[in-house]
Amino acid sequence: MAAGTGGDAGAGGAGSTEVPGCRQGTAPRDPGASAEPLVQRVTGCPGGAVALLLIPVPAAWQRPYLNVFKHFRVEEWKRSAKEGDVAALTDARLKATVYRIRGSSPASNYLQLPRTGTQSLGLTGRYLYLLFRPVPRKHFIVHLDIATEENQVVRVSFSNLFKEFKSTATWLQFPFVCGGAEDSPYDGTARVSRHDLLGAAPANVRWTCLVLDLLSILSLYLNRRYSHLKSVKLCSNLLVKNLCTSDLVFDPGVTFSEARHADLARHGVAPMPREMAFPVPKGRNWHDLYDYIRFPSEGSKLPYDSIRKDCSGPAAGSQDSEDPIRQLPQPVTFTKAVRDRLSLIHQITSPKAVPRCCPVMTKNIPEVCLTASGPPRAVPAAAQELEKSQRQCSSAGDVGQSLPVSDGSIHVYAHRQSERATRAIRSGSEESVYRTGPGPGVLSGQRTSAVRLLPDPILKLRMIIGFGGCNTKWALWTQDNAAVVYPCHAVIVTLQILTGEQRFFIGHTDKVSALAFNGNSTLLASAQAGPLILLRLWDFLTGSCLSVFKAHVRSLSSLSFSYSGAVLCGVGKDRHGKTMVVVWNTARVTRDGEVAVLAKAHTDVDIQALKIAFFDDTRMVSCGRDSIRLWRVRSGALRSCPVSLGQYHSLEFTDLAFEEGHVAEREPEDCTLFVCSKSGHVLEVDYKNVCMRSVRRLLPARPQGCRRQEKAGSSAGPGIAINSISVSSTFCATGSDDGYLRLWPLDFSAVVLEAEHEGSVSSVCISPDSRKVLCTTAGGNLGYLDIQTRGYNTLMRSHEDAILAFSVEGLWKQMATVSRDNTIRVWDLISMQQLYDFAAAGETPRAVAFHPTQQILACGFDSGMVRTFSLAASDLLVEHKQHRTVITGLTFSPDGNFMFSSCLQGSLALYSSMAQNSRVLRVLGNVVARDAGSGPGALVVSGDSRLLAFVGPSKYVVTVMEACSLDELLRVDINILDLNSTALDSAVRVCFAPVPRGELLVSTSSNKILVLDVQTGRLVREVSPVHKVSCSSLALSKDGRYLLTAGDKVIKVWDYQMRFDVNFQVYIGHSEPVSQVAFTPDQQHVISAGDAVFLWDFLALPAERSPPARDEGSHTNPFLFAEGSSEKLKDASETPRQTVPLPSLSLPPCFDVSSVCQAGCQSIFSESDEEEGADLPGSTRTVANRDKDASVLVVESVRDEELLVVRPKLRQEGSGRPGQSANGGREEMRSPKPQCSIRPDSYRHFTPRFKASVLPQNFLSPPAGSEVLKLKAVIGYNGNGRGNMVWNPDTGFFAYTCGCVIVVEDLHSGLQTHWLAHTEEISTLTISHDAQVLASASGKRDGNSRCQICIWNTQDGACMANLSHHKTQVQAMAFSRDDRFLVTLGDYSDQTMALWSTYTYQLVSSARLLEPVHEVAFSPLSHRELACVGKGGVTFWLLEQQGADVSLKVHHAPAPDVLGPVELTSLCYGADALLYSGTNSGQISVWDTETNCCFMTWEADEGEIGVLVCRCDRLVSGSNTKRIRLWAVAAVQELRLKGPDASSSSVLLEHEITLDGTIVSAAFDDSLDMGIVGTTAGTLWYINWMESTSIRLISGHKNKVTEVCFSPDETHCVTCGEDGSVRVWSLGSMELVVQFQVLNQSCQCLAWKPHPVTEWGTESQHVVAGYSDGTMRVFSISRTEMELKMHPHAAALTAIAYSTDGEMILSGGRDGLVAVSSPRTGMTIRVLADHRGFPITALQCTRKQYRDFGVEGGELWLATSSDRRVSIWASDWLKDKCELLAWLSFPAPASPKGFDSLPPSLATFCPWEPDTLVYVGFGVQKEALFYNLRKKQVVEKISLPYFATSISLSPAAHFMAVGFDEQLLRLLHCPDGAAQDYAGHDDTVHLCRFAPSGRRLLTASHSAVLVWELTGS
Repeated sequence: MAAGTGGDAGAGGAGSTEVPGCRQGTAPRDPGASAEPLVQRVTGCPGGAVALLLIPVPAAWQRPYLNVFKHFRVEEWKRSAKEGDVAALTDARLKATVYRIRGSSPASNYLQLPRTGTQSLGLTGRYLYLLFRPVPRKHFIVHLDIATEENQVVRVSFSNLFKEFKSTATWLQFPFVCGGAEDSPYDGTARVSRHDLLGAAPANVRWTCLVLDLLSILSLYLNRRYSHLKSVKLCSNLLVKNLCTSDLVFDPGVTFSEARHADLARHGVAPMPREMAFPVPKGRNWHDLYDYIRFPSEGSKLPYDSIRKDCSGPAAGSQDSEDPIRQLPQPVTFTKAVRDRLSLIHQITSPKAVPRCCPVMTKNIPEVCLTASGPPRAVPAAAQELEKSQRQCSSAGDVGQSLPVSDGSIHVYAHRQSERATRAIRSGSEESVYRTGPGPGVLSGQRTSAVRLLPDPILKLRMIIGFGGCNTKWALWTQDNAAVVYPCHAVIVTLQILTGEQRFFIGHTDKVSALAFNGNSTLLASAQAGPLILLRLWDFLTGSCLSVFKAHVRSLSSLSFSYSGAVLCGVGKDRHGKTMVVVWNTARVTRDGEVAVLAKAHTDVDIQALKIAFFDDTRMVSCGRDSIRLWRVRSGALRSCPVSLGQYHSLEFTDLAFEEGHVAEREPEDCTLFVCSKSGHVLEVDYKNVCMRSVRRLLPARPQGCRRQEKAGSSAGPGIAINSISVSSTFCATGSDDGYLRLWPLDFSAVVLEAEHEGSVSSVCISPDSRKVLCTTAGGNLGYLDIQTRGYNTLMRSHEDAILAFSVEGLWKQMATVSRDNTIRVWDLISMQQLYDFAAAGETPRAVAFHPTQQILACGFDSGMVRTFSLAASDLLVEHKQHRTVITGLTFSPDGNFMFSSCLQGSLALYSSMAQNSRVLRVLGNVVARDAGSGPGALVVSGDSRLLAFVGPSKYVVTVMEACSLDELLRVDINILDLNSTALDSAVRVCFAPVPRGELLVSTSSNKILVLDVQTGRLVREVSPVHKVSCSSLALSKDGRYLLTAGDKVIKVWDYQMRFDVNFQVYIGHSEPVSQVAFTPDQQHVISAGDAVFLWDFLALPAERSPPARDEGSHTNPFLFAEGSSEKLKDASETPRQTVPLPSLSLPPCFDVSSVCQAGCQSIFSESDEEEGADLPGSTRTVANRDKDASVLVVESVRDEELLVVRPKLRQEGSGRPGQSANGGREEMRSPKPQCSIRPDSYRHFTPRFKASVLPQNFLSPPAGSEVLKLKAVIGYNGNGRGNMVWNPDTGFFAYTCGCVIVVEDLHSGLQTHWLAHTEEISTLTISHDAQVLASASGKRDGNSRCQICIWNTQDGACMANLSHHKTQVQAMAFSRDDRFLVTLGDYSDQTMALWSTYTYQLVSSARLLEPVHEVAFSPLSHRELACVGKGGVTFWLLEQQGADVSLKVHHAPAPDVLGPVELTSLCYGADALLYSGTNSGQISVWDTETNCCFMTWEADEGEIGVLVCRCDRLVSGSNTKRIRLWAVAAVQELRLKGPDASSSSVLLEHEITLDGTIVSAAFDDSLDMGIVGTTAGTLWYINWMESTSIRLISGHKNKVTEVCFSPDETHCVTCGEDGSVRVWSLGSMELVVQFQVLNQSCQCLAWKPHPVTEWGTESQHVVAGYSDGTMRVFSISRTEMELKMHPHAAALTAIAYSTDGEMILSGGRDGLVAVSSPRTGMTIRVLADHRGFPITALQCTRKQYRDFGVEGGELWLATSSDRRVSIWASDWLKDKCELLAWLSFPAPASPKGFDSLPPSLATFCPWEPDTLVYVGFGVQKEALFYNLRKKQVVEKISLPYFATSISLSPAAHFMAVGFDEQLLRLLHCPDGAAQDYAGHDDTVHLCRFAPSGRRLLTASHSAVLVWELTGS
């Protein structure tokens, strides 16, 4: 029967009955995804019964986890059932509501989900989390009904009442063993308990988190495949907090920060969500308070006989027992039939067994040690170390004895008597064997006797680029002064300073935190950070590891070796955070490797540095915050005494050093100890008397020759913050926070030598011969100062954070890397020295690629930018903005013709890269998987540049496209390749094989590599498992013989044909996951990157010398490729690079000036008397008035004074060829014309929004007085503008822009007036000082015209003049103080300034500017002075007028050096002669306008300051950090007299307010008490500093508006947009009433619920919205909350509508499916797939007569798709009737070439002709078609000027509103077709919606929403 199994049969399965006359439809069910069963009544069952048919829908709503109690609202007991004594109460310990279920009979006291047995929960999560506590001394039972994929229901029960395990084909019964509280008699017994411990729960039973792996339970015990959880029944006696399901493993002992740091998400482990967490008091451990049980345990291969605490542990951070050997749970005893079945299961599912020795159990798995090849080797020491660690760690039993193991897992084996150790390492499910034979440390797979990949090793570590990791404090000299030793993450590197050769000490498994040498550099000690603190002692000469031992601390920060090497001392923190000092005896380490603890002590004092005295191994000295202490070891105890510090007791001491190296002959009382501090104090300590000898304070250099040091306390100035000190017999070296390495005499009288670094100096170390000083910086640089030559040599540069990607090119042998430290670095592959360093402020580069044939580098950023750089010219070439979010993939085709990029939103861009300036050819959306993540290999191109491959459009699919066109060729779903898999597998990375093979490699999340045929998509072969985690990078050699893979922290080299028994070799050394691995272009080396860059020598044999494969089981013969000759990498010493060029991200300034030397300049402003031709480059032609000769300004440069001279020249028509000077001698001296292709690095600079719409060719304006439409209101503010809001507090005039409309609003009444004269987006506004004139500017109308500047009369709104001069955009405008002049600035492409007379509005003067400028302002004191700001300084202008001629004099004042290379982005005049300017780095500088000099600066913000407003002694600044700040600057006027010595400490921050976006406009009253501020979020805020309030005045959508709709009563309207918001507006006040925001989703469509049949009330006001993730949400307007969320679609929703009665919701998706859902139940009752494959563009419902058209039902509705098809349906939802009435297909010609996007296909019912619908779309003619459903033909056609983009018909009058791509709105009267055109839109009119009454109309153009009234109807 249909409902017999609770609806486990899908639609169309057993029991589903198709009703005659109805179209049955269900959503397709993903076999690996979950489905939520939805109940639908189906008639026609035998006997008149009613069956329940469950329709599955996707279960994304269950991810990442589902709170079952909350989702099903258990407290309401509507969807759940209770019986007997079930009550909700508050638990005192958990401080939360729990459900208590108690009673003597479990069958009569229970809580059940769902309510009845005929229903199903439909929960598909793999793991079930039950948070419960058994009632003490009672029994409990839990029943779970689980559905399998075979439609069978299995009951799983567990209880402490059961005595033994039992099973049948449909039932599993598990005993549950209850554990007790910690340290109780029951604690630990559960781990080894037998049947005698089964029974009632103990008295102190704990709260338990039980994790049931439902998939594994069915698989292990019944060989069934899990589908979903059907029901849960909790029976007495127990307390239940919650019940959850998820596909993730949640670990209660891991915090969110720890999970992010350990990247546990990659392993499927996540911290426990808040709803599932138990409270843990501060300082306590979760596992000490509660029990965590996972059943079956992770990795289990055989079933257990009971559920107990011992069966599992948390996935991360588990607490192991201290018992040396733990007894495993006993396996289940089965009958022979069950044993046979389990045997068959394991034969199928288990990996093939390999011969191995008898395993043993050890508690601590020995580590794998790897060292570089070549003499000496460290491998034998590693074998000895293994024996030693096992001998120390095993407290019971002989490790050589084998113990029986019954779980089938792989363990570590080591034989004590063996001379050579062999260790099997468990790597996921693979086996690897560590060999100690010849060759470097390498992990090779499987058996040592098998035929393996040769040569072995195939990789040899050559060089590492990197320094530091844990910190950058440690770098040491060797005793021979020839090498330095430093850590690079987990590797210790010895670098020869002359040859650059590196030697490696590899063995640490985490980052090295400290290093120490003994006196003669024969012993090296190292410590590693991380959870397992280990110390290693190395024989430095041989490179062997002598000993490995635990540190007894949680973190170790400092190490010190005694001179003899007999004593080692370390400082760290214990697990309570207390400082701990440990002293080890290392005297015997060179003989037998023994290290013993001499003494250890805890202390409350802080210790930053500790060193052993050179004269006594038992004495130490330490320093730290507030203390200097002397330590001594005596009689096994470690004691200390403090040095009396007197008034210096509160200093922070950072380092210490003894005066003279290791001279043991000196008496202790003769030695001096130097201790440095953060305050600059250096203390000389008398060791014998334990007191201070002297105190000095080191001060930085002063301009007037002040001394660098004075006695302590004698100066109040800041001292040098010293981080490190090193002392020799003649001088001392210090390193400090200011980046200086300084050398001092021992009396610190003056600095002898100093070297400045880019960052803080971390440590200094004088070489043993006192000729060099080693220095490290916090930025990862390592170098040394040669005292004799006074030269500085950089040894190593490194990234400060993880490396995300790299790219290698072969022509110039360079490598580029990008890192999370926001830098792009280019390295020379031969010398491995850094060549270039590009810094990206505020952006993280995510992808990088070299052009194959040109010296061009492309980089993608997390902002969505793709930039290309010329390395030859060291400048930026092109900046592409096709993407809006993180760039995930970037690559060039091998032939260099194309470039490809992809982003996190799924878009893919194709560029032509044959020329230097690449250009965009095609952009596709939603083709790349959004959840695939970023990283190298996201986009790959075949070797012949023909094919492009990537993961997408979902993570389960791999797509292959034609590279030159992005036409799709192949799409492969990788899950259909393995039909036996029970879980969904996703693709991670792709890689092409060499072209002749025609293969594509795909790495998957299940640790496989799939080799696919590129032509057919057929699976050629599969490699599994590859790594413990998914493979992060793939690379194949050019000859196709070798494959590189990277996963977790290792890399593997594979034989691509898999011809051997052992096909791979494993290489370790990275301490963090490897992000990328690749061959160099010459195939001689391998590069791997993650924490650092590793360069390996690739030692593969030539093809003819390759070892033969084993005959049996081999594949077909591999293709043979001839290896091309390639140059080998040279030694680092052969081609040293002396200097490192440092390019910037922006182009150097381009000057369009003449070089003229002029003597005797008497003033700042100077004028040239030299004559020039009029048609020089940069001269400006007459535009505004062609009847007169306009002034032409020539800008010239005066070398000596850095002055610019501007003088007018009359235009001379026909004086010569364009661009040719009248003075031939001057022509050669002129610089080239400025390049205007690079936008300045400033948000203040206006950039118009990109749009593809064009202006109409004709416009039918309605006659005056006969307009039918009147613009009533505009919703929105253009946050893309700059300075596009004005407010005059005296007159109250307030205006702002929205698109091309100027909105003038009365702030008291809210009434709007609209000024329409512009056709393009308005960039800026300015208002005259008397508030009588407003100027507005917009971009050019077409390619041949210029920008439009409109002059408005603010009294009547009349446009008085139209000005045009600038070619591209107007950046800023300003009126002079007397309103006589108007100055306008062009943008970076125009670079001109124009001066206009406000009397005649004629162009007075114009000038070409040297560089782009951002803002201009007239002086408030004089109409003759103005200033503008741009890159590098302020330009001051002076107007001089003689009669009708106006001359401009100019002076360019450079920014002070303290600001660095910045953009000055904003300015405003202050009181008297002050000018304030803001920079893009957050500083404000103050200028004296009398001397044109900057006299003070201060740090005002963290981001760019784009807005400044000053009134008297107060200043307002606005920045891109969303903050506005109010500053008190009253003291600045007095500081002006001090000049450059002025201090900024007198500037005070009074208030600060954070808004919703970057500040782009501001206007304040004269006292700066209140004002209005505009942001990029499209909001205008009222600011009141007195009340510290901000009130939203105007708001709108920031991005494109996707739908608009009226409420049924027309009191409100609702809009939605790509920003994910749904906004409800009041039509009376045009104010925002309520906003619903969904993060990270785009709202695509919405509908307002119509009037119900019952009385209209506030409870019925609902809006439904559809989103880009396939969900739809129902919002209650009255309650301002979301009432319902449904997920009926797998693709984005594109259309949505309510049925006429509001009882059903129709939704259409991008995939063409139409779903019918009930808002009452939240269930999807029908899915129609007739339009599958084409997005739904329109849905509409209308009423009809019940028997009309011959079908039942009172509703008619239509669906339109983008393929020009319309389906019309008749429905009666109460009777479940839905019948297709008509199917219309409208013809159209073939798309013209290059026609990327067709106009939308739209259809709507005609309100005045009920049987007719109107269709518009792409077709043979541009027309609107009226189709009659009864006549079944087109009855009327109305011609249109263009293809329509939107349409709406008035329900009242016969009007049709049509929007076009040509920024045009046309109102048509039907049927005569009389037309009226209306302006006001600056982009495509993509939405038109009439109100239900037909009296109002809503239109939308991008983010602007316009409200129209019909007046003439």
